[in-house]
Amino acid sequence: MHYKDVDMIRKIYALLIFSFCTLLVFAREGMWIPVLLDKNMKEMQQMGFKLSADDIYSVNHSSMKDGIVLFGRGCTGELISPDGLLVTNHHCGFGQIQSHSSLEQDYLTDGFWAMNRAEELPNEDLTVTFLIEMRDVTTDVLAGTDSLISENAILKKKTENIASLEKKAIEGTHYEAKVKPFYNENQYFLFITEKYTDVRLVGAPPSAIGKFGGDTDNWMWPRHTGDFSLFRIYADSLNQPASYSPSNVPFRSKKYFPINISGIKEGDFTMVFGYPGTTTNYLHSAAIKQIIDQRNPDRISIRDTKLKIMDKAMNADREIRIQYAAKYASTSNSWKKWQGELLGLKRMNAVEKKLDEEKEFAQWVVADATRKYNYGNVLSEFERYYNEISAYQKAKDYFDEVVLRGTDACRLYSILNTLPTKITEQQTENERRKIESYFKDFNTNVDLKIFVELMKMYKKEVPNQFLPKKFVQLLNHKNAENRLSEIYSKSLLNSPETIYQLLNSGNIEKLKKKVKKDKLCGIYSSLVKSYKEKVNTEYNRLNLLLEQNQKFYMAALLEMKNNEMLYPDANLTLRVSYGKVEGFVPADGVNYRYYSTLEGIIEKDNPDVYDYRVPQKLKELYAAADYGNYANEKGEMPVCFTASNHTSGGNSGSPVIDANGNLIGINFDRAWEGTMSDILFDPEKCRNISLDMRYMLFLIDKYAGAGYLIDEMEILTQPIDGK
Repeated sequence: MHYKDVDMIRKIYALLIFSFCTLLVFAREGMWIPVLLDKNMKEMQQMGFKLSADDIYSVNHSSMKDGIVLFGRGCTGELISPDGLLVTNHHCGFGQIQSHSSLEQDYLTDGFWAMNRAEELPNEDLTVTFLIEMRDVTTDVLAGTDSLISENAILKKKTENIASLEKKAIEGTHYEAKVKPFYNENQYFLFITEKYTDVRLVGAPPSAIGKFGGDTDNWMWPRHTGDFSLFRIYADSLNQPASYSPSNVPFRSKKYFPINISGIKEGDFTMVFGYPGTTTNYLHSAAIKQIIDQRNPDRISIRDTKLKIMDKAMNADREIRIQYAAKYASTSNSWKKWQGELLGLKRMNAVEKKLDEEKEFAQWVVADATRKYNYGNVLSEFERYYNEISAYQKAKDYFDEVVLRGTDACRLYSILNTLPTKITEQQTENERRKIESYFKDFNTNVDLKIFVELMKMYKKEVPNQFLPKKFVQLLNHKNAENRLSEIYSKSLLNSPETIYQLLNSGNIEKLKKKVKKDKLCGIYSSLVKSYKEKVNTEYNRLNLLLEQNQKFYMAALLEMKNNEMLYPDANLTLRVSYGKVEGFVPADGVNYRYYSTLEGIIEKDNPDVYDYRVPQKLKELYAAADYGNYANEKGEMPVCFTASNHTSGGNSGSPVIDANGNLIGINFDRAWEGTMSDILFDPEKCRNISLDMRYMLFLIDKYAGAGYLIDEMEILTQPIDGK
């Protein structure tokens, strides 16, 4: 690879800026940077959008960006009242709902509604983050790198520049700043944000509504899930962020979304505005082949084993169901998505499509001597590095899924193993809370079964060269299962009383000695040590080479396609995607309508299936057709709808906005047939699934009797401009 010239980086940057200024229309696909949306306006307005780029993003006046938050660490939320009332998905707020639940007050099963603001529940460690401003700082990040030759020297200078930019951007403020790379480090943006830490639970429907269909329907269409929860942001008397205090007041919103209940129809413009997590739409064919042949099958198999154990226990014991509800949902989400992704990539012949693109790329490269010098080895090096990393990637995926995320006991081991030897009273209390939280949602028998089965898989699938010798010997023993069970059962990790006693006494040294001598802790310690020594270093080396090669490849694509708009991969920064309300054809002879109704919920009702138990009151409202002002023109109660917006993980909870800037839905999922959109977008089958706002309002008003919440929202019954 010869492409190391900083002048070439600057050339690519200039081409990148030019590419934004040249509009090549292709609808639906793309997650666009809001500060540059004026380049998309022509297409958006052709599709029906009636506002301007300035209405979406502005630093000079309130705009849509001011009504959207990063909810927690990986979801989106939007403001729906001037008093800080915020809506996101039920599954985004699930952890908070669960944390307030017990056998005596089971908010997961019964739902929760604060009937006044004094009843709203605080949530430790929950934050929401507003974007104040984003700006292109590529030139500043690259400043002073012209004369540098080595990659390390360039990286060091860029790191220094980034630190300086972040510091200067927030001097004298309470804001936070972060520079993030785009287009595989071919462009950089600075993000200035404001974080609020007092966020309280206001309302959530019972899981029978908020998770209706559960894991059976997850990623599927038609959906009938009331996937929403309500929170409120609190601030100090100056409307600034403050830690939880009874004296805090509701946040005064600079922007909130009016809710349009006049109805939606097929072909209507839709826009999703939120924080998509990760996409990899510019991968090489060898990477996609590895996903299809190795990575997804491995991860699906591990989680399948874990889910079967949890499911059996949850169905047999109500307390375990509460304890493991969030864990099960978290584990199953990617498990099912990977399966749909796998089928979609195969159906689209993704590897062959990429090979065709790479053939075109190779022809473009060899047609010019300079391009041949800069990019001539890019494709061959992809082949080489992906071949070399394959075994290490397998070992890493198994380590991540089995050791790091496999069992609860490993999580507790990590907590205890990282305890400081000298600990303050406040640190002791913090660690106690962590451990109490751990044991609150823990069942020994369930975790023991998961541990035994996953250890067997780890030994079977990970090459012995990457495993500790004693671990291999233990698992090769004819009574391996019994030995594993005995080690687990006698472990300190199953003795909360001993842990609390040593923690309370402040005798951390003794506690850490017990951890060191514990056989179960020893297994985890040896697996971690072996991974670090035998896998991690080489994996990181090869992965870094792949990342560098991907950077060069992306730079070449930007140069090659300088008359096209190329959107950057998602990286949990605020993005806009747009499309239309529309159904789709998932298979021959099957044609999906774009919306679902309450009738479909009643049709699925089955008391013997946990995912399909319809609450009695909902059945009564259906029988009486008591829908208030929320029915559609046919008299049906709409529940969910599909549209052709390009979304990803992190878009959960994102507002679905109409042509006039009003809220018509809350994004919560994608259709299974289109989950490969993180890698390859299919406009015919990729559909985002959203909750219809009319169903949310119906549930708040008619089901929960919490109409006082609706009183603080702005409800539009006519399709008027909401800007």
